Amino acid sequence: MRDKLNITIRIADQPRMYLSIPPEEEEVVRRAEANINELWRNWTKRFKDKTPGEILAMVAFRFAQLYFDNEARVADVESTLASLEKDLDERLLGMEVDG
Repeated sequence: MRDKLNITIRIADQPRMYLSIPPEEEEVVRRAEANINELWRNWTKRFKDKTPGEILAMVAFRFAQLYFDNEARVADVESTLASLEKDLDERLLGMEVDG
């Protein structure tokens, strides 16, 4: 099995990019490419007064927003799980003392 997979992607109207990625990452890379291009196409039609570069910047900003929003949600979930784990540990340890 090969360590890296050589693929080509194209974002917006930019030149093709050649990537060397682990094979297990291909699906994520292809989905990212498709989602970026879909948003870029939609916004190109919607914002006719913007240049392709401006629209690409807007798309990049939107994906950055989504990334950091997701990062904050993950942190909240991790905090909640840590709190629940601590509470469960305290209850289980309390049961051992009583039992």
